[in-house]
Amino acid sequence: MSRMSGKPWGLRLLAIFAAIAVWFSASFVKRERVSEKLIDATVTYNPARGTVILDPIQTVKVRLRGPDKQIRTLAPHVVDVVIEVPGLATGTLDIQLDESNVLRPESFEVLAIEPNSIALRLDREKTQMLRVSPRLVGEPAAGAEPLSPVARPDMVQVTGPESILAGITAATTSPISLDGHALTFKQTVSVVPPDPLVRIIQPSVVTVEVPMHFPGADTDEASARDRAADAGRQENP
Repeated sequence: MSRMSGKPWGLRLLAIFAAIAVWFSASFVKRERVSEKLIDATVTYNPARGTVILDPIQTVKVRLRGPDKQIRTLAPHVVDVVIEVPGLATGTLDIQLDESNVLRPESFEVLAIEPNSIALRLDREKTQMLRVSPRLVGEPAAGAEPLSPVARPDMVQVTGPESILAGITAATTSPISLDGHALTFKQTVSVVPPDPLVRIIQPSVVTVEVPMHFPGADTDEASARDRAADAGRQENP
């Protein structure tokens, strides 16, 4: 009987030890230190099609709270603030930010967002054609002078905010160096967006021909032709 009664007691002791272990583990988790951290979070905008944000804020500060060990190693790139921008809107739009805008690991709680509201200036997106204006730099060979450069093609398609494109008539190119040039030459160059919010659609590169001439050369040629004509008249009076 003593052997039979010993087995239940052994199982009871094992169950008691298991319960103590579970209790101790749960108590340790509860006692784990909680800390806070201020993160410079990147702001990601999802504008509706046809809507452009004129001056988007790039970052906001997000204060998070979570387990001490995890928050000490928390990298800013894993925290992101996402803003959905409605379409068919122009002018200024106030966006209120809360924890639903913050993408972060599940173990962290959002305590505050600074600023907690953003004023966005919105405009309509427009596509139009712009004239290409080649940009010449440097000094040609001694005595040579450039004439008006010609871009081929001479028009490019761009897209950007309607209000910005209204004041732009041309897009420049990357610099074309005249250094050392005495004869007409061609160069393929990139088209430069006229504003950071304007994007070049096509073509992104053009070929520019730069005519070169020497001042007085045309006059000398005309004088030579006149002298030849005079000589001809004298020979045939």
